[in-house]
Amino acid sequence: MPTFDVYTTTPDDPGWTVPATGAARFDWEYDAGRDRLLALYQKGKDKQWDGTKRIDWDLEVDPYDPLGTPDEALALYGTRHWAKLTAKDRADLRRHYASWQFSQFLHGEQGAMICAARIVESVPDLDAKFYSATQTMDEARHAEIYGRFLHEKIGLLYPINDNLQSLLGDTLRDSRWDMPYLGMQVLIEGLALAAFGMIRDTTDKPLPQQILAYVMQDEARHVAFGRMALRDYYKQLTDAELREREEFVIEGCYLMRDRLRGVEVLENFGIPKAEAEEYSEQSEFLALFRKLLFSRIVPCVKDIGLWGKRLQQAYVDLGVLELGDSSLDLLMSQDEEIAEKLDAQRFAAEERARAAEVRRTIEEGGAPD
Repeated sequence: MPTFDVYTTTPDDPGWTVPATGAARFDWEYDAGRDRLLALYQKGKDKQWDGTKRIDWDLEVDPYDPLGTPDEALALYGTRHWAKLTAKDRADLRRHYASWQFSQFLHGEQGAMICAARIVESVPDLDAKFYSATQTMDEARHAEIYGRFLHEKIGLLYPINDNLQSLLGDTLRDSRWDMPYLGMQVLIEGLALAAFGMIRDTTDKPLPQQILAYVMQDEARHVAFGRMALRDYYKQLTDAELREREEFVIEGCYLMRDRLRGVEVLENFGIPKAEAEEYSEQSEFLALFRKLLFSRIVPCVKDIGLWGKRLQQAYVDLGVLELGDSSLDLLMSQDEEIAEKLDAQRFAAEERARAAEVRRTIEEGGAPD
């Protein structure tokens, strides 16, 4: 079924054209590179996987409760509208919220694929080009998986959120080669990792849990790549150049904070926009959700050397400054372990099934006629 047939609101244009800026850079040095980055490139090659085979698409998903979302997590819960909702309305609301979340994941992954391809083109160092090429494939796989989940399991899509589209546009239009790193690897990927992790760790539904765990295993490498490249480069910049990038981060963080409201969902249920925004802001669950979503961004921004007073004050205003002391390495190692544990559980289950089949075959073969 064509995607346009399952959008809640038909996008104004079937595509989105962002004028390309900046130079394509070649590097004729083929035998030198940073050991850490080349090791990450090797890991990127070793960790390639097929979303058709690694994920168990036969697992059933209830489109009206795809994530096991509790009532308290819905922005309308406790408002004057909640009691008026029938059981069917509440099921529809869960479906729309899951669709909205995974649709933004899908659009963000396509943006990540395009940004990674842009990095291949514009970054001056060949070792970074090598790794970005593996990331481009990763992001294509993620977009494929999220698209399949939305089409086959939920049957509903939302257009790209205005704030996400704005940040993607700003990232891609900037001619400086480091900006796709900063906008995508640090801000958008960092936010996505935190969102993926929160759903992965709270859902009791096996298919979305598999999808998120395996995607996060890739994304942890992508953030590590951005940290390595930007930390090295930003040591060379002037204070004025660093401040320009901090301003970009500040604006991007506010855009991402505002992206997380899901107001579009409530509007589809007849709630006026201003009222929908108020409910989203007042929701205690969503306030905690928004704060935790910066758990990957703040320590990464600090780690790469962007930590001026104005940026710190922005994080104070957002209530997330203390997250700067979080350990990204620990979070990423946990992402790896969770994905590997899911693989081990699945392989063990498959092995038990094969052993049972062999036993049945032996028993049937030994049975008298």
